[in-house]
Amino acid sequence: MKSVEQHVSDILAVVSRPDPIELDLLRAHGAVLAEPVTAELSLPPFDNSAMDGYAVCAADVATATPQTPVTLPVIADIPAGDVFASAIPVGCCARIMTGAALPKGADAVVPVEWTDAGVAEVAVHRAVEAGHAVRQAGSDVKEGTEVLPAGVRIGPAEVAVLAAVGRRSVSVYPRPRVVVLGTGEELVEPGRPLSPGQIWESNSFMLTAAAIEAGCEGYRYGFVGDDPDQVFEAIQDALVRADIVITSGGVSMGAHDAVKEVLSRLGTVQFDKVAVQPGMPQGYGTVGESSIPIIALPGNPVSSYVSFYLFVLPALRKMSGLPQEQLPSVRARLLAPITSSPRGRRSYLRAVLDYDIESEEVAYTALPVAQQGSHQLSALAKTNALVVVPEQVTELPEGSVVEAIQLPHR
Repeated sequence: MKSVEQHVSDILAVVSRPDPIELDLLRAHGAVLAEPVTAELSLPPFDNSAMDGYAVCAADVATATPQTPVTLPVIADIPAGDVFASAIPVGCCARIMTGAALPKGADAVVPVEWTDAGVAEVAVHRAVEAGHAVRQAGSDVKEGTEVLPAGVRIGPAEVAVLAAVGRRSVSVYPRPRVVVLGTGEELVEPGRPLSPGQIWESNSFMLTAAAIEAGCEGYRYGFVGDDPDQVFEAIQDALVRADIVITSGGVSMGAHDAVKEVLSRLGTVQFDKVAVQPGMPQGYGTVGESSIPIIALPGNPVSSYVSFYLFVLPALRKMSGLPQEQLPSVRARLLAPITSSPRGRRSYLRAVLDYDIESEEVAYTALPVAQQGSHQLSALAKTNALVVVPEQVTELPEGSVVEAIQLPHR
């Protein structure tokens, strides 16, 4: 059987990073930067007021107290977006709003709350030091500074930074279009009545949601039965709008495993047994004239779920322009024994990971859920981690320290 690492490497070899495209800021949201972004100007570009108040020379109000206020004539009113062309003479001040450029001759702002809020003249009740309530030019970003590196995903904060440095558009890697196709004669669309021997289809919903959560454009094609001609036609149809196709089901050794039969005929898809539990049968390759990557996952829901994070997510990261990084993992102490991990296969057991506030050595605890069958989907909603059991380990006692992979957004 192939190792997990080898199967990931083989999949990454058939997917590629797309060429960058230029998108405006809102359309670039969710995509990955293909270029570093630098500030062409300092931010802020000028000294400005951090609050509503009065622009003063600090020396003019050095003696101000509530008992002996200093009174200054107000010679100007400076709203945000306006500029006072003249300098503030010694012994005078200007009323100024938050964000307005600090006038020449002033080196501090007295908050309006420290005054009598006068219009023609103002009584200042507290002294200020030079620089008080002033946002200095370049205090956020100096001209020429890199504000965002290439390879970062653009979220709301990144959009704000791009706009703040004057970028209207940016070079990004387009978000991969992921089409998900499920197979199985026993499947029924949720909401429709079940006949004997049928179940409601869930894998295509789960995998499409996982692709969207990974920052891709996810499309649920739906599902088809086990007729090879129907499967072939569905895959061909899915290729029209796909950068990558994910299938679920039909990759084992059964007599009606249509995905394996159809894709094997194409000659570009390979099926392997991977030393993993759950999800041993796996397939990958390319299809169509454009050599669209395809990853064929097993049909058991938990197998598909685990396989997505082990094998599909690295491919989507590469196609998105992201660096290859493993899901974060921590060392955790088992709260229950593990008794039946298959020898020769690395197990990924669903578990509830908690922070152990009382522990001085291992900061987390992991409780494997009781329902570990590859068909037992309900336990997924209870878990936030996968406990890793190495290939040559079959049992672990309670209290053992294990690796626990943290699942995204759980």
